[in-house]
Amino acid sequence: MEEREMDVVPGLEGIPAAESAISYIDGEKGILEYRGIPIEELVEHSTFLEVAYLLIFGRLPTIKEFTRFKNDITLHTRLKLKILRMMEYLPETGHPMDYLQSVTSAMGMYYPARNTLDPDVRYWSIVRLIAKLPTIVAACHRLRHGDAPIPPNNDLSFPANFYYMLFEREPDPLVERIIDVILILHADHTMNASTFSARVVGSTLADPYTIVSSAIGTLSGPLHGGANEKVVEMLKEIGSKENVRPYIEEKLRKKERIMGIGHRVYKTKDPRAKILQKFAHRLFDHEGAESTHLLEIAEEVEKVVEEKLAHKRLYPNVDFYSGIVFTGIGIPTELFTPIFAMGRVAGWLAHWIEQLKTNRIYRPTQKYTGKRNQQYIPIAERG
Repeated sequence: MEEREMDVVPGLEGIPAAESAISYIDGEKGILEYRGIPIEELVEHSTFLEVAYLLIFGRLPTIKEFTRFKNDITLHTRLKLKILRMMEYLPETGHPMDYLQSVTSAMGMYYPARNTLDPDVRYWSIVRLIAKLPTIVAACHRLRHGDAPIPPNNDLSFPANFYYMLFEREPDPLVERIIDVILILHADHTMNASTFSARVVGSTLADPYTIVSSAIGTLSGPLHGGANEKVVEMLKEIGSKENVRPYIEEKLRKKERIMGIGHRVYKTKDPRAKILQKFAHRLFDHEGAESTHLLEIAEEVEKVVEEKLAHKRLYPNVDFYSGIVFTGIGIPTELFTPIFAMGRVAGWLAHWIEQLKTNRIYRPTQKYTGKRNQQYIPIAERG
């Protein structure tokens, strides 16, 4: 029987890999919804922890449910002493994403969660992962700069506590809200590379710490989570609003990529970019904000790019403005992607839970292009 000829779709672009009710995108109209609720409404009315509950458990929580969920997360933000000691021995030159992946993986040894079909195991794994990722990121940042980690402050909100663990001071309300919004906007985005990675690993019934660790590793790639760092580097390289047009024209002449422009799904401006742009204006009108010139340069880049590339339907994505906002609230560039992971862990966990409901291990096929029926040549006879 002859082998059936198969068409290969590079990157599986446009190929449905699962049915999902978690998030929805209309790339033509610039729509993003979580469980059917527009992202704009969630940013306006909700918080990251409530959004995490919505994504993972499929509906908005009652007051009682949310109070329990929020309190459980608050009480599990601390790291075990041995985990902190392990972090002290990791090389300071490592990227924070390497720290985050390594420590998340190690957590699985301290909180065994092999029985992924047990609802209690799943719940407490969800709580610990959401609670501890910000503590890991903050501790990593301080250790890499020779400072002792700051213990969590349970009297603060989820975003305010993260800021406090980084800088040993509480954020003002606008900065606190911006951090929460950033986490909401990054919480899920359908079947992206890291989410697919989480579902593939989850389909093997691996424990949730292994699943999230694999997703963090996927997110660490510059084609996925690292683009916001590159946007800020590009804006700093441009240097001024006057330099934008010649810079973009030179990039286009050389057919080089303009960081933060274009998206595999959106054929219009990313709705998350619109939200972050508004918050960037609020932030830079706020006393004490840093790097206000980056927003001016960015908006000029957007203007020139729209003039030059609108026919190709290339517009700013979430990375284009997220890095500017991060910079404006004083977040170091190397923490941009780890904070992305702090938000996206909600989506990864939601997809893990969804995967388990009708689980079948992922086992795609391939199109073989190599030789056949080759003879083995002894090493002495090889030329």
